[in-house]
Amino acid sequence: MNILILGSGGREHALAWAVKQNPKCDRLICAPGNAGMAGIAECAALDICDGAEVVAFCESQNIGFVIIGPEAPLAAGVSDVLREAGIRTFGPSGAAAQLEASKAFTKDVCDACGAPTAAYARFTDAGAAKAYVSAQGAPIVVKADGLAAGKGVVVAETVADAHAAIDDMIGGAFGDAGAELVIEEFMEGEEASFFVLTDGTSALPLDTAQDHKRVFDGDKGPNTGGMGAYSPAPVMTQAVINRAMAEVIEPTIREMAKRGTPYQGVLYAGFMIKDGAPRLVEYNARFGDPECQVLCLRLGAQMLDVLLACAEGALDTARLNWANDHAMTVVIAAKGYPGAYAKGEEIGGLDHADDDPFVEIFHAGTKASGDAVLSNGGRVLNVTARGASLQEARDRAYTAAEKIDWPGGFYRRDIGWRALKG
Repeated sequence: MNILILGSGGREHALAWAVKQNPKCDRLICAPGNAGMAGIAECAALDICDGAEVVAFCESQNIGFVIIGPEAPLAAGVSDVLREAGIRTFGPSGAAAQLEASKAFTKDVCDACGAPTAAYARFTDAGAAKAYVSAQGAPIVVKADGLAAGKGVVVAETVADAHAAIDDMIGGAFGDAGAELVIEEFMEGEEASFFVLTDGTSALPLDTAQDHKRVFDGDKGPNTGGMGAYSPAPVMTQAVINRAMAEVIEPTIREMAKRGTPYQGVLYAGFMIKDGAPRLVEYNARFGDPECQVLCLRLGAQMLDVLLACAEGALDTARLNWANDHAMTVVIAAKGYPGAYAKGEEIGGLDHADDDPFVEIFHAGTKASGDAVLSNGGRVLNVTARGASLQEARDRAYTAAEKIDWPGGFYRRDIGWRALKG
């Protein structure tokens, strides 16, 4: 079949790589794609948030299946338009995607279904929000309600820091996303990501991962979209997974169906785990980036099979064969990220960085210029490796990263430290 993947980041490159392994894929197109994706698929210039344009392209190219990678087209309802046109699509409806697009909506769902999460309050007025923070004290978490590319969350260590975050968000630092705030209690514990596919009725757990949100080693500095990840996450034991499914995931799926907005796609749940008890931090309506990279490297061709089953409402018959392996991805970002950074710098060494058959380089913010690959974003490359152990995967990933010649880039040197300590 002909398959279209919407997106241009490391997540979409990883999905394209996995889909390409499956013999069901006859032709693969990525829109808009990037320099790395162009090596394994056709790239097309599309406005991926314009449902009518995407449908017209699918009809002209005889596309049989569309995989929506990023959150923006989901929130824009592109999946709804595709399904109305009779095109099989992986990704929730615009209404269901509110689980990511609005943190306040997610809190309402959690309240309705009894899913354990942080205590919270909602605000549109900076003064009222600051008064609440002053009364609660710090540490405390300030979140922009809407989509902010993974950066609209501030874990404030002091009341002053929280007040500054409130001013920034309501002042327009994240555009309309910060017009409403959700202010939450600070939850102690270890954070991990859990990915579940659902067709609106059945649920198929994928696996766990742990992201590194802070920009610098030792989890220092501001939050980012993610500086690296590994899978599986040891803190998510089978007992914790069972509780997460029974107490959070399955109640959420039932509540979404009850509201008339059944959820079809991947539920990416961020959990805070303490004493074996998972509490929901937030939902995302798409695969995590860079967590998707480690999941795809471990699953390979099976990824397409389960995404199709999800889109066709056949998850109850789907099965996964996980190897007893580990994967790690190290994000190479442009110096200055998550603040201002340069673009258009040439990146060398890519031809040899993935000589190891257990290593893949997934591109995120890159573009081609003749035979050269140039930086074109904040998070630019994802050096991803598999191994029989996490230490082996780590060693392979960092060995490959060191072969990349890009003076304008940097990466954390401690990805996986929680799982490898001691």
